[in-house]
Amino acid sequence: MDFQNIAIWVIKTQSAIRITNHVSRFTLYIFLSYILIYPIRQSDASSGDWLSFRGNPQLTGVATGELPDNPELLWIFEASDAIESTAAVAAGTVYVGTLDGYLYAINLENGELKWRYQASGEIKSSPTVFRNVVHFGDSMGDFHAVDAHTGEARWIFHADAEIVSSANVSHDRLLFGSYDQFLYCLSAEDGSLVWKLETEGYVHSTPAIVNGTVVISGCDGYLRVINISDGVEQQQISLGDYVAASPAILNNRAYAGTYGNQVFCTGLDSAEILWWYEHPERHFPFYASAAVAVDVVVIGGRDKMVHALHPQTGELLWIYPAKARVDSSPVIVGDRVFLGTVGGELVALDLDSGEKVWEFVIGAAIVASPSVAAGTLVIGADDGRIYCFGEKGD
Repeated sequence: MDFQNIAIWVIKTQSAIRITNHVSRFTLYIFLSYILIYPIRQSDASSGDWLSFRGNPQLTGVATGELPDNPELLWIFEASDAIESTAAVAAGTVYVGTLDGYLYAINLENGELKWRYQASGEIKSSPTVFRNVVHFGDSMGDFHAVDAHTGEARWIFHADAEIVSSANVSHDRLLFGSYDQFLYCLSAEDGSLVWKLETEGYVHSTPAIVNGTVVISGCDGYLRVINISDGVEQQQISLGDYVAASPAILNNRAYAGTYGNQVFCTGLDSAEILWWYEHPERHFPFYASAAVAVDVVVIGGRDKMVHALHPQTGELLWIYPAKARVDSSPVIVGDRVFLGTVGGELVALDLDSGEKVWEFVIGAAIVASPSVAAGTLVIGADDGRIYCFGEKGD
């Protein structure tokens, strides 16, 4: 039985399975998400990999693996400049870009450098690993494909402005945005242009992929749904303000925060905004992308708070006072959510209550998002260091 038939069988029979709400959230959802996503990445992925910015093509920020109850610092890698890029982890190697213009490949087990590759400029784009090639953009507008084993360039594509957007993958196509106001679709084989779509503003966010379409939220204030096969725009939904965050897609709904201080939920079927959330008192932009599970949306804001919302209604479930801006996009791991703050704290919050259950004080601003792979959490900070947490052996 193939993965698609398994998914259909699970969906048809899940009503007969008597499980608790806790297991429904953290087991059934993760299982379904994994088997539906797996065929896209099967040449690279194991259950212990984190191959792209938000962990899956729908950008939900939900990890399939686990972390220990009390993660311990395993190693620190010293780069030579600040890190805003979220790491990718594949086959025991951490790939991360830094503002010194280097892509580093680091041994996940011990934090030792394997190789480094020099790009044309600063790297804010998070790397994406596909078919043993690492893909990322830089501040000079170059989009690089680098051999994951050797660190040698396979090919380079030239856009006309900075690339902060991270790449997403659909079959053999790479999709990413640029500050030249275009969304690009390239062949993963040789970097040739398949199509490009012009927007009305910077494309800062990473595109999400669902049902044969690519979904982008842009600095032009629109949510766009584009056919991957030919680059034809199917929907254009006005969000009322520009958006730097990447959309998270679950159950054909898109979730993201805006610079207009609001979080929106948009129905991709109906092409309409289903609900807005805005804090009644603190009005600050949302830069971080949301993490979305079956019954909670978690997003950090520049209002120095983390907000948990009901995905169906936008009802506020809890707020965590972070005491500093939250530009780091959260990652849900089991019954906890992990994120960093500009104040230098890496924290884990209980997903039901928002109570802090773990913390590590790095002391330098954290803009990058956590990557969770093989029982470890990897994250970079403004001090130019990569931190790896997990469970120490005997």
